[in-house]
Amino acid sequence: MPKTYVLDTNVLLHDPYALFAFEDNQVVIPFAVVEEIDNQKKRQDEIGRNARVVSRELDGLRAVNRLSEGVDLPGGGRLAIELNHSHSLNFPQGLDRDKYDNRILAVAYNLSQAGDKNVVLVTKDLNLRIKADVLGLRAEDFYNDKVDYNSLYTGVSEIYISAQEMDRFYQDGKLKDGSISAPPNQFFLLRCNESPSQSALARLHQGTLVGLAHAESSNWGVRALNKEQKFAIELLLNDQIKIVTLVGRAGTGKTLLALAVGMEKVVEQNTYGRLLVTRPVIPMGDDLGYLPGTKEEKLRPWMQPIYDNLELLLRNCPEPFEVLQDFIRKGILELEPLTYIRGRSIPRQFIICDEAQNLSPHMIKTLITRVGEDTKIVLTGDPEQIDNPYLDASSNGLTYLVERLKGEDIAGHVTLVKGERSRVAELGGRLL
Repeated sequence: MPKTYVLDTNVLLHDPYALFAFEDNQVVIPFAVVEEIDNQKKRQDEIGRNARVVSRELDGLRAVNRLSEGVDLPGGGRLAIELNHSHSLNFPQGLDRDKYDNRILAVAYNLSQAGDKNVVLVTKDLNLRIKADVLGLRAEDFYNDKVDYNSLYTGVSEIYISAQEMDRFYQDGKLKDGSISAPPNQFFLLRCNESPSQSALARLHQGTLVGLAHAESSNWGVRALNKEQKFAIELLLNDQIKIVTLVGRAGTGKTLLALAVGMEKVVEQNTYGRLLVTRPVIPMGDDLGYLPGTKEEKLRPWMQPIYDNLELLLRNCPEPFEVLQDFIRKGILELEPLTYIRGRSIPRQFIICDEAQNLSPHMIKTLITRVGEDTKIVLTGDPEQIDNPYLDASSNGLTYLVERLKGEDIAGHVTLVKGERSRVAELGGRLL
C-alpha cells in the first residue's frame, strides 16, 4: 500500500534529490520546510548549495502544476507542498508551536489523524523522531545513501591454505586460487592449515594472490609497523590504483602514511607534479570565526594537523618549517580547503583528502570528479569522529565511497586497527 512520506528540512539539505527517492509513494513537504530552505539559501557552503538546488527542483515542478495540489514525479509517486494540517491544538503542553520542527511534526501528525494510516515522518533529527514516537507517529531516518557501518568492508581477510600451496606461494610470489571470491585489491593473511603459525601477506590481483611488493619500503623515513599499514603502503605506492581509502581510529597512521608516500612520489620519484592536501573546514566545537591575514594564514589553524605531520617527515632537515615553506613556494606542495575545489580539473597530482568522514556523499562525488588524468587520490578518516551535524558513521561520504568502489579494480581500501601514535593515544582510542 502506498505510503505518505513527510520530509523534514534536514533530509533535503543532506540530499536535495531526496524528493525523487520514494518511488511510487506520496511525498509531502510542509510549508515550514520551504521557509527553512529559504533561510539557508544564502549560505556559502554545501548546505546553502543544497538549499538552492531544492528550490530549483521545486520551481521546475511548479511549471507542471500547482504544488499545493500535487505534482506527478518523473519516477512515479506524487509530491505536494502541504498548506493545511499545520495546527497543533492536540499537541501536549510545553511544545513551542512556533518552532519549525514542531510545525513539521504537526503536519505529519494531523495527516495521520485525518485518516491516512501510512504516514511516515522522514527526518535526520533524533529528537524529532523521539517526539514523533511519543505522539504515536512512525518516524524514520533517510536511508537512501546509508551504509551499515558495523559491517563496512575492511579490505582485509584471512584464509587457510595447504602447506604445498604455501610453499608454492613463497617460491613463485603468487598463487592462483579460483575458489576465492573477493573484490579486486583485497588483502589476505594466508595461514597454513598444517602449521597455523606459518603465514604470508598477499593481495588479490586479477584472481591471483600476489605477494606484497612494497611491504618493507621506507618512504621519507616512515616504515609500516603492522600488517594493515603494510597493506596501506602497498595501495599508496601502486600507481595503477587511482583511488585509495584509509579508515581507522585516531593514531593508526592514516594521514602520516599518505603524506609520506605522497612526498616520496612527488619529490623523490617525480611521478606526480604536485602534492595537493585538502580537508573540510568543519570545526570540532565552537568555530574560530573570521581570521585575519592571507589565505595561507587563515588556513593555518585548519591545516595544522597536516603541518604537524609534514614537519615530522622533515624532522631531519636543519629548518623543517623553512623547507616546508619552500615546497609551497615552488608549487610542489599545495594546501587547499575543499571550499575552492569545485570547478577545478586536477591532472598529474597526488591528492590527499584528510578527515573525509566529514564530507557528504555529494561532496565526495564533487571531489572525485575533479580528478584528472594520471592523478591519484587518497581519502582518509575516522567515521567514529564526525563533526558535521548532518552526518553519522553510516551516512558520511567516506563510508559511502568505500562500499560503492570496493568492486573496482582501480580502487583499494584498508581499515587500520592498531594505534601506533603512542601508548596514550592507543589507550584513548581503545577505551574512551
